[in-house]
Amino acid sequence: MKLSKRLKQIEQMVTAEYDHIWDCCCDHGFLGAALLSRDLGADIHFVDIVPELMAQLENKLEKFYPHSADKTRWKTHCIDVAKLPLMQYEGKHLVIIAGVGGDLMMEFINGIYAQHQDVDIDFLLCPVHHQFALRQRLIELDFGLKNEVLVEENKRFYEVIYVSSKRKENKAISPVGDSLWQAGSDEQDDSEHQKRIAKQYLNKTLSHYQRIQLGNSHKVQHIIDAYNKVNI
Repeated sequence: MKLSKRLKQIEQMVTAEYDHIWDCCCDHGFLGAALLSRDLGADIHFVDIVPELMAQLENKLEKFYPHSADKTRWKTHCIDVAKLPLMQYEGKHLVIIAGVGGDLMMEFINGIYAQHQDVDIDFLLCPVHHQFALRQRLIELDFGLKNEVLVEENKRFYEVIYVSSKRKENKAISPVGDSLWQAGSDEQDDSEHQKRIAKQYLNKTLSHYQRIQLGNSHKVQHIIDAYNKVNI
């Protein structure tokens, strides 16, 4: 199954430095399966809360990725993401969470980190909304930034935020993003395209918070001020 542009970007950012990779809210398991095909030397864990989905996925994995001693291993978990059993597995962990809002993502991260503060964990996150609040929480937890990328897919924009629970040796996390807004290619056409995407996303984000401000339901001037400082 061909990955969507968003999932392909996430998959490309995964490196071979992990012992365990957790594909959370995995749905049909396309991302985890792509990682299995790369044979990264890590155990791939598929996590979702829906029993029917996990049963179907396990059948497919047994068919297409049978276990063998010389291949990357996989395991399915029908559990709440906030309750990942990381302590049962030794080594370095990458937790991937995509396709849910930043509010739910914060609940998951809070739960995982509260139970595993001494475990070496990286998080690869792609929230569908509430990016500012998520970034603020990551800053409060003193996480460090490894990388961040902006992706446009089907006229929607997604931030892919790659962070570490170990602040040391990583960059500080910006509440609105930093390298996120910069073109990431030396090719002129790609660079200009990425610049257009960044401007569109910035304008859309500012418009969103300005509408909230007009409704007088939330105090968001500090958020508007922060995004107004973004330089593309």
